[in-house]
Formats: sequence, structure tokens, C-alpha cells
Amino acid sequence: MIQLSRYIDLTTDYGFKRIFGTEPHKDILLSFLNELFKGKKIIQDLVYNKNEQVGDTLKLGSVIFDLTCTADDGSQFIIEVQRSHQEHFKERTIYYGAKLLSDQAPKGKRNEWEYAITEVYVIAIMDGFRFSNTTDYLHDICLCNKQTGEIFYDTLGFIYIELINFSKPEKQLTTTLEKWLYVLKNMVKLPNLPNFLDDPIFEKLFEIAEYSNLNKKEQEMYDVSLKRKWDEYSLLNSATNRGRMEGRLENMKEVAHNMLSLGLDLEIISKSVGLPVDEIQKLKRTMD
Repeated sequence: MIQLSRYIDLTTDYGFKRIFGTEPHKDILLSFLNELFKGKKIIQDLVYNKNEQVGDTLKLGSVIFDLTCTADDGSQFIIEVQRSHQEHFKERTIYYGAKLLSDQAPKGKRNEWEYAITEVYVIAIMDGFRFSNTTDYLHDICLCNKQTGEIFYDTLGFIYIELINFSKPEKQLTTTLEKWLYVLKNMVKLPNLPNFLDDPIFEKLFEIAEYSNLNKKEQEMYDVSLKRKWDEYSLLNSATNRGRMEGRLENMKEVAHNMLSLGLDLEIISKSVGLPVDEIQKLKRTMD
């Protein structure tokens, strides 16, 4: 047993699936999605489609839900929700969205269908890694005219949530969506249900997420998922640190190269940039 807190980590594969990926608890996902789409849509019902999947390996570790949603006006649209950290992240989300569009095409009588496409949204909840170079935690993206900014096509949309950029303390939370993001990021650290989350849906969430309410098999599954997340973070941090070191080394070599081109002494260059003299000599040989 490796559990160290009262509540499970919702950003683990197991925690995410337990809270958002089961039919008995779909009212929790419904509440979250309605806050995310507030001002655009009111979702009255959702159905989990059959291709919900969980990655089996560390590299492919992810949870993906394919949902059909029904809005209050009777319109239906498809949402794919995923919590993942994978290579080619943007490309994968675009592929998933495009696939949901293309899967709507009938095998025959396409002319009669007339490309009556149902709206598709891909929602990606990212924990521990960044999607952009900004400090924004919410990105609502669709096709638009690059010159004017005018929306060209919003039937295919992408919503990216960068939890790493969400840093508001509880006193600064002003919307229910912000409360949701706070819970997603911090629930595993909380000792109990905070007073500012006095709402039946959050009460249900905290009850379901309490580690002691899991049976032995569920606890074992969660422990494995939590360890997998820690291992994933460790690999990610190692790769990041290695990349930084390699980048710093290249900068040092570039400075040394410029100093060599000025005819400066090797010892002076070595002391200035922090590279050994033999490395400076190698650079000089390549230049010669």
C-alpha cells in the first residue's frame, strides 16, 4: 500500500476513470462539462460510447472517453475527453477529433447524407506538462481566419486545460469551473471537503474518491496507477533536465567557437565558458 492521503489523485488513470468514466457517476462528468461549456451549451444527458479505453503501458498511459451528449435544445454532439501525456500531443488530439468526424460518414449513400456532421469537441486535461508557452490554463480552439481572427468553422473544437498553469488559491476562486480545476489539481492534498465546495455534486465526488471507500482490489488498482504516474513524472523530469543540460552545453560550445574565431588563448576560453581545455581543442580541430 502506497496511499499517503485521504483522497485518491484524480489525475491518475484510475482516479480519472473512477470519477468521470462510469455510468453510475456520470452526473459528476455532466456537471463538470456544463461548467466548461457554460454560455455555449447546456448538456442534459450523455452516453458513454463503446470505445472508452485505458492505456496498458507507461508510454501510452491515458484514459479516453468517447461521449455522445444531448443538449437542452435536442441537438446532439460528440465529446472526447482525455487525460494523457503522449508524444506528438497536438497531432494526436487533432487525429482523434478528425476521426470522430470521419466516423460519422455512412458506408453508402453519401450523397444523400450531404455531410450532415454532428459537432465534435476534444477535451484534454493535462497534468504535469504544458500545451503552450503562455501562462493561460484554458485554451478554447477552433478553425479561424488567420488574418481576421473570424471563426471559419466551429463544429470541430478543441479545449485544452493546463492544470500546471492553474495556481489560484481557494480564496481567489470566483467560478464553479475554477472550483472544479482546483479540485482536479489539489484533491489529493486535501484533508476533508472544504466549506467552499458545499454542493451535492462535490459531496458525492469526495465520497467516491475517499481511499478508504475502495475495496481491496480497487485500492491495489489505484496504487498501481499512482506508481505509474510517479514513474511517468520521473521520466519526464529526467528528460527535461537532460534536455536543459544538452542545451546549456551547446550554448557553451557556441560561445567557445566564437572566442576561438577571435584567436583567444585556449586556457582563457576554458575558464570563461567552463569547458575543459581538451573540449576546446576538439572544437579548434573541427574549425581547422
